[in-house]
Amino acid sequence: MKRVLLTAALCLAVTASFAQKKVVKQAQGMVKGSNVEAAAFDEARTLIQGAMENEETKNDPQTWFVAGFIEDRQFDNERTKQMLGQQADEPTMYTALGKVLPLFEKAYELDQQPNEKGKIKPKYTKDIKSTLSANHLYYINAGAYYFDQKDYPKAYDFFEQFLEISDHPMFKDTQTAARDSNFMMVQFYAAVAATQLGDSQKAIAALERAKNTEYRQNDVYQYLCYEYEQAKDSVNLEKTLKEGMEKFPEEKYYMLNLINNYIYSNRSEQAVEYLNLAIQKEPNNAQLYDVMGRVYETGLKDNAKAEEYFKKAVEMDPENADILANLGRIYYNQGVNKLGEANSITDSQKYQEESAKAKELFEKALPYFEKAHQLKPDDRANMTALRGIYYNLNMGDKFEAIEAEMNK
Repeated sequence: MKRVLLTAALCLAVTASFAQKKVVKQAQGMVKGSNVEAAAFDEARTLIQGAMENEETKNDPQTWFVAGFIEDRQFDNERTKQMLGQQADEPTMYTALGKVLPLFEKAYELDQQPNEKGKIKPKYTKDIKSTLSANHLYYINAGAYYFDQKDYPKAYDFFEQFLEISDHPMFKDTQTAARDSNFMMVQFYAAVAATQLGDSQKAIAALERAKNTEYRQNDVYQYLCYEYEQAKDSVNLEKTLKEGMEKFPEEKYYMLNLINNYIYSNRSEQAVEYLNLAIQKEPNNAQLYDVMGRVYETGLKDNAKAEEYFKKAVEMDPENADILANLGRIYYNQGVNKLGEANSITDSQKYQEESAKAKELFEKALPYFEKAHQLKPDDRANMTALRGIYYNLNMGDKFEAIEAEMNK
């Protein structure tokens, strides 16, 4: 009796397994042929989903192959419409394409497992390779479609799938794995899409990968600098800026940002070193002299040097309000300090002497701030400085006028 029951149980198990395999074949048959209705794809997916979860068929490569086959058939249906000049449902087409690779990868993995005799006899690998190879370039189209829609997560995913297919072991030494212009372009756009995801680490990884190809390499380095800055990774930011400066010596971006990096991290000596290099390349660039003046003024506390560079900047660009105000500020701040020293002196004669020196400094600052105010009449910093100068020079009418202007 026990043997009969055991035999019956085995028969039931075989029957259940056979039923599931039948479901897999049924799902595949539903989407074969042309002009398959959308409802048939949905029904086939429901059937294959059950097989993917069933203990009898979830580890069978055929199950996963058919799941991928269903998605590929819907993609192919819409693509055929597109090729015939008919209206294709692009979201449906690319959604189906996006599901093919993960399903086929699982099918490929199971198809490479040795059988009970320890031998590997793949049944589906050839068809998997053929399908993925035929669809390979369409992953670029899908990525471009979603990129244009500003759906950057999907664009990134499709570009990454293109690269994943190129790198897959099944395509080793084939044209699909070629590092051609398409491969380099997709690496670039995958990285650009990654910069829109709000994840600096993911963006950095994609950009670091893309920087090793020649496709728009200058852009890649600049994106990478930005992402390192967002990630507050000053070590890699500085390293990348220096690499970019070496690779693209004519590109101003790297040197100027490296200088800014040194300024903001209070490394004034290094900032001066690179500013001197920049000035050698562009000796008539007033902005460089202006920045050098600010480094000497605020970083190195050397007013004499700051004055020297601000004067050169004003000579080159006499209509620049900011540069004029910078030079005026050198004199103004020294005047304020000198007046403070005078006010602490008890000897009347010495007080008069120091006060006169302060007045001279305010007089030197005056024309620069007046012209800066003329060029930028709404700048309150310039108006505040002018008010202080007019007050200390006893210029009552002008003091009242600037007061009224500031109170508007």
